[in-house]
Amino acid sequence: MTTHGFDRAIALHGRPDQPGQWQGRTHPDYTNFIGPFGGITAAQILSAVLRHPARLGEPVSMTVNYAGPIADGAFDIHARAARTNRSTQHWIVEVVQDGETTTTATVFTAVRRETWAAVEQAMPPVPTVADVRPARVADPVGWFNRYDVRFVAGGFPAAMDGRLEDDSLTQMWIRNDPPRALDFPALAALCDTFYPRLWRRRAMIGPIGTVSMTAYFHAGAALLAATGSDHVFGQARAQGFRAGFFDQTAQLWNAAGDLLATTHQVVYYKE
Repeated sequence: MTTHGFDRAIALHGRPDQPGQWQGRTHPDYTNFIGPFGGITAAQILSAVLRHPARLGEPVSMTVNYAGPIADGAFDIHARAARTNRSTQHWIVEVVQDGETTTTATVFTAVRRETWAAVEQAMPPVPTVADVRPARVADPVGWFNRYDVRFVAGGFPAAMDGRLEDDSLTQMWIRNDPPRALDFPALAALCDTFYPRLWRRRAMIGPIGTVSMTAYFHAGAALLAATGSDHVFGQARAQGFRAGFFDQTAQLWNAAGDLLATTHQVVYYKE
């Protein structure tokens, strides 16, 4: 059986006598304008925690700080549990390349227990995935080709001419292409698949980069398994643009309307 390209991209190599010390590599299928797709870096970081023999529970949240670019080639990931309690665990992760830190992260894992539950961020009424055509984008960056993206609203502007839009909302169906069963690393990567809100709001491409991204995992492993390789629905919008930075927040649901993850990131831009 052929290994899925996503799994090849997040593959890590380590030694049993050095738990938490891993080596990974950038992958040509997940390139971005500069360096690798930030979502694949987040997935690699989360994979390092999930593979650690001392890991407790499932991921509940993670924050990734993109401190500097990752060049093509090998890099090291160092993951350690900063504190372990009875049912929670706090991880500190660092990505190092050529002796320099490129990325830092914190990951929070916990043993999930059945409790009262409610969802206030409900999935909006939208067309089914079968009723929406796949997006066609001229000369996309490498990682975009690894997903089946179907814009319901707020696709790429027809022309990058600086025209202002009324809002920055994008709604879309998305899944790995070829299809792959959803798990925590894949969900972490999906959190970064929304193109920069500035491009939607202002229809202008310029220097830009995510500085920090936080993902909150509302789904446990059982719900991810039930979702399988189906498309998930996501929507994203910005909340403010000022002084070279903007934020964008997003939500992801499965086709049944179950909230899988919410995410928030801050992005640098330059005119």
